[in-house]
Amino acid sequence: MTLRSISAAMNAPLKTPAHTAAPPEWSLDDLYESRADPRIALDMAEARRANDALIALKGRFVASRADPGVLGALIDEGISLYEAATNALWAVGAYASLAASTARDDPEWARFEGDLRARSAQIAAESLFFTLELNELEDAELEAALDAHLGAARWRPWIRRLRLSRPHELSPDLERLLIDRGPAVANWSRLYDETLAKLTAKVGREYLTLPEALNRLSDPSAARRKAAAGGLAEALHDRTPTMALVMNTLAFEKQVEDRWRRYSYPAQSRHIGNEVDAEAVEAMVEAVTDGYAATSHRYYAAKARVMGRKTLDYWDRNAPLDAAAPRQYGWDEARGVVLESFSALAPRFADEARAFFARPWIDARPRPGKQSGAYSHPVTAEKHPYVFLNFMGERRDVLTLAHELGHAVHQTLCAPLGTLLADTPLTLAETASIFGEGLVFERLLAEAAPADRRALLAGKIEDGLNTVVRQIAFHQFETRFHDARMEGELSPDEIGALWLEVMGDSLGPAIKLNPGYEHYWAYVSHFVQAPFYVYAYAFGDLLVRALMEKRREDPAGFAPLYEELLAAGGTKTYVEALAPFGLDPREKSFWAAGMRDIARLVEEFEALV
Repeated sequence: MTLRSISAAMNAPLKTPAHTAAPPEWSLDDLYESRADPRIALDMAEARRANDALIALKGRFVASRADPGVLGALIDEGISLYEAATNALWAVGAYASLAASTARDDPEWARFEGDLRARSAQIAAESLFFTLELNELEDAELEAALDAHLGAARWRPWIRRLRLSRPHELSPDLERLLIDRGPAVANWSRLYDETLAKLTAKVGREYLTLPEALNRLSDPSAARRKAAAGGLAEALHDRTPTMALVMNTLAFEKQVEDRWRRYSYPAQSRHIGNEVDAEAVEAMVEAVTDGYAATSHRYYAAKARVMGRKTLDYWDRNAPLDAAAPRQYGWDEARGVVLESFSALAPRFADEARAFFARPWIDARPRPGKQSGAYSHPVTAEKHPYVFLNFMGERRDVLTLAHELGHAVHQTLCAPLGTLLADTPLTLAETASIFGEGLVFERLLAEAAPADRRALLAGKIEDGLNTVVRQIAFHQFETRFHDARMEGELSPDEIGALWLEVMGDSLGPAIKLNPGYEHYWAYVSHFVQAPFYVYAYAFGDLLVRALMEKRREDPAGFAPLYEELLAAGGTKTYVEALAPFGLDPREKSFWAAGMRDIARLVEEFEALV
């Protein structure tokens, strides 16, 4: 998930640092050549055709519940048509989203994306009956049908996931109402995205975009970091009324829907979508919170000592350890590091990633109108993914490239399953991406000169803290915000107070949350775009730490098991997927071991101080 000019300065050409060696821009011609491409209309027509064929089966599933053979054949036919419609709609939707993400200052792309979303919702709403009718069937009836028809049996994992929502379904009319009004509700997210895309932070004589301002917080110069932090705080402050309105409105929308669907707590729908037990998430949150003192608190205190300080200002949290210019990477160099790291795991992983560099499937060049953040969009199983990032030549950008290519390789490996079965719950979807980062870091550390080792180790620790501790703090902030919203709308100041309290607990006493930091919640897009998504990052990071340990124990035996995990897509639960490695993420001890791994890195860093 990602964040989204009104001034002349924003519209001026963005200077790409010389060291980036011309990061690429993608071409979306494999999807469509333009908004006027006739293939868009053809694919929308194909979605309509498949959808109409599915609608013709309405009522036959329940009517055939007593005949397993007939019901099995109908299920196979119905899900195949459902997937065909999904492929066509998702391809068009992906094109609109991808193109708009590099042109958030172009109202025509915004309108195109919004109109397509509405048209797609109308088509999808007409087949709403299908999943509802399947969930009218009893478990025994479904099992008999899947056993009786070989083609239907392959859809068992998709049906398993569908059944999880059964207790929370509404009447057909209410479900249709939610779908029909979905595009209008989504415009709140659009408002949020466009507001951030137009944000400029005045820093001295410069006007920085959001990605540039955030990147400046890692600048070697303390004065430049402080100036960027102040400029960004001021820019966010000016927009907090809008951002608070968006968050309050969407949280209230969620409350209403959750109440009708009989969800017991705000994160429950996300847990169901992730096929993860609430107990596992709670065990992880508890283990991470228990580990604050030994990880983040201890590390930032040590970092302050290295920098000759008792405490650090919040803009120093990701600062380099000294004023020397940090190691810079050109695009070709970053490409080589990633491919060599992937190859060390297994040649196939590098081969799959290499295709993205050989073709125009990556958009990495920062420019005006391009939203911040990074992602790998899978499109559909019939297409190839596209990778999006803003490459500025920092070490963090090399790791981000590895992260998103990890996603892309994962999406490629499970594509033979088809779009529906390849769709992976977030609890496993972040595994390949974080693993890719880990591979690259191992290589960078192994090749580092002794003088550079401390800085690399600091970077690794900070990445872990940002992915685990920070994301769990985000999760706790969301939880507290949604709980408080039950009592009424929160003002920007009240939201900021929650933010300061939660972030203060996670960062510890060595980090000063100076005035201005209370507005920084406003740029975290996940709170708006995907409520309760963020814990998946911590889930993935700590899970990958366990997998990396298994790899160290048996490198040759690990690679095929890992490839099987990725190729399985969404066909296995997280418990089933990790069983071949002898891992059980339902235990608090599993997560605590990951926190101990971060704590060991902190101890190693302290030894170098």
